Amino acid sequence: MNEAPAEPVEDIEIQLLLEALYQRYHFDFRHYAKSSIKRRLRQAREQLGFATFSAMQEKVLHSEAMVGPLLDYLTVQVSEMFRDPGYFKAMRERVVPHLRTYPSLKIWIAGCSHGEEVYSFAIMLLEEGLLDRTMIYATDINPGALEVARSGVYPLDRIAAFTRNHQQAGGKTSLADYYTTAYGRAVFDKKLRAQVVFSDHSLVTDEVFTECQLVSCRNVMIYFDRTLQDRAVGLFRDSLTRRGFLGLGSKETLRFSEHAAAFTDFVREEKIYQRGEA
Repeated sequence: MNEAPAEPVEDIEIQLLLEALYQRYHFDFRHYAKSSIKRRLRQAREQLGFATFSAMQEKVLHSEAMVGPLLDYLTVQVSEMFRDPGYFKAMRERVVPHLRTYPSLKIWIAGCSHGEEVYSFAIMLLEEGLLDRTMIYATDINPGALEVARSGVYPLDRIAAFTRNHQQAGGKTSLADYYTTAYGRAVFDKKLRAQVVFSDHSLVTDEVFTECQLVSCRNVMIYFDRTLQDRAVGLFRDSLTRRGFLGLGSKETLRFSEHAAAFTDFVREEKIYQRGEA
């Protein structure tokens, strides 16, 4: 009788490492897409100087100081202000007219990373006269990323790209109106985050925490497996008011979700959906 092939040792080590991270610190990456998580963990192992994932697991279990550096590899922190300008242009031209009908607004930016999307929405809402009646909830699982987001400070060499995106997204003013520069950094005006609550929240383990008219979660679910994608979409559905809006990343879709029937296409080409009445 032929024996089933043994699971590669590396895969076993990765499973044990992710289980240790969950059991010890409640960060759950066990249902992230395997190819993506393996690639990021290999990079972390090399850059952090470990010979094996087992050695990394031992360090994680016995040193909390290891968690922050590891999270920086496991969570994707690459973004830009007004990234994919067509998305924000569609928000401004198609979604904002509906948002104007509410006396007050709540918006959830899920997986906010270093805050670029948060400030993009804040600037757009300010230009449209809606920021003062909007509460923006910006969440992420990475404490270090949230600290960067709270500061609103970005390297000055990134501003040219931010500025181009802002104009292509239908910006009504100059982006320079919203920041000051010093020591090679751009510091965004604190009035932009006066209406923002930054908080840790996991789409994997946490529940709905507010009712809102708009959820934007872009380029996060592409790293989840199907079970976790369904869980996240279920959270968004339960968070949204009737006829509320959901924005996803360009490579993401609701097509195969068990919750797809709760939504209709609103701006199909920009992956903006609207929750139904039910």
